[in-house]
Amino acid sequence: MAGGKTIVFFPEAALGPALNSVGIAQACRDLGHRPVFVADVALQGTFAKYDFEERLIHMSEPMDAAATAQYWQDFITGQLPNFRTSPYEQIGTYVKACWDAIVETSVWAEKELPATLAAIKPDLICVDNVVLFPATKRYGKPWVRIISCSENEIEDPDIPPHLSGCGATDRACFAAFRARFAEVIKPIHDRFNAFLGSVGHPPYPVGEFFEASPYLNLLLYPEPVKFKRRHPLDPKRFQYLEGCVREEAPYAMPAFTGRADAPVLYVSFGSLGSSDVELMRRLIAAFGKTPYRFLVNVGDLLGEYGDVPGNVHLASFFPQPSVIPQVDAVIHHGGNNSFTECLYFGKPAIIMPYCWDGHDNATRVHETGHGLKLDRYRWTDAELATAIAQVLDDEAMRAKLAASSVHMRASDGRRKAAGLLDHLLATA
Repeated sequence: MAGGKTIVFFPEAALGPALNSVGIAQACRDLGHRPVFVADVALQGTFAKYDFEERLIHMSEPMDAAATAQYWQDFITGQLPNFRTSPYEQIGTYVKACWDAIVETSVWAEKELPATLAAIKPDLICVDNVVLFPATKRYGKPWVRIISCSENEIEDPDIPPHLSGCGATDRACFAAFRARFAEVIKPIHDRFNAFLGSVGHPPYPVGEFFEASPYLNLLLYPEPVKFKRRHPLDPKRFQYLEGCVREEAPYAMPAFTGRADAPVLYVSFGSLGSSDVELMRRLIAAFGKTPYRFLVNVGDLLGEYGDVPGNVHLASFFPQPSVIPQVDAVIHHGGNNSFTECLYFGKPAIIMPYCWDGHDNATRVHETGHGLKLDRYRWTDAELATAIAQVLDDEAMRAKLAASSVHMRASDGRRKAAGLLDHLLATA
């Protein structure tokens, strides 16, 4: 062991990567290290509730609470129609808007990040993001890249492009997506390279916003759903964690007023997905017609729902890793934490994607036989009920999930990651 060292975890300003890093940090703390989270001010309190030290920086232009709330309301309202379109169509809308914002996080972080790192004095920096923050490389200590999205964030010519939702062998889809992405993203990429030049960093090739770490790269992606690469990743630098499930508070199943003892499904579309109240109301009404029970995450909009069927329980938050082991199946948007947690606990999933890596994970869960992909908007009540019955009753799917769960649990991604980081600290 390396002894008590200070490890900075620097996730992007989104809850999924933040919570993934929590799991790794918990295991590092168990080894006697001091994890410190550096994060956007929007994530204030996220890590403190797990008893971790937080150092907050601005990764976008500072705004007061009212302005921030209005910004996100306007963003969500503007993007909801795009969630009904294909991954290819989203390149020019949602994906473009996201990369615009992501590049700005790197520019803004450079104002405060160097001084923050200097104050913490880390021995190791772990970054979970899709864009380079130059200060993390320039600090002078080993840095690790964490890939909490699909493994195709690390490109290979024989696997689907990141965010594309292409099937594993659909080369025409690969080519079309890559060409369109390069076309749309070039002005944003040019702006990013200009910023890199201003801080003394060499430019990246078109379409590349980050690089693999020369020290260590940790991928959440599990073996049972891995792609076959033309250029296999060197295990000396790239390690698959087989998922990374954090420890959460226990969850007590609520009492339902209908369908006692029926199978239970957990439903969550992330904070962005739950903002589509019209869709959520439609789903809840459809759930009420089925012979099952449902735990439904509606985010901060609980007050938008009135008369709810007795077999449906709504809440603004669920401690997901404590909930999934207790349910029979999960309906989610394809976020990588939900994707890997379902596999880890051996639970079939119906993925209804709407953006980002959800498209990739929905395609992958379907083509590997670990669940189903269902269009988020184009379904009937009967089609939804049939999909639920299928994942609950498919014995071959259950057997595959059971085997994947055994494999992932034995790998223990949290502790594997902590051991790798500990070794790096001891040998770097």
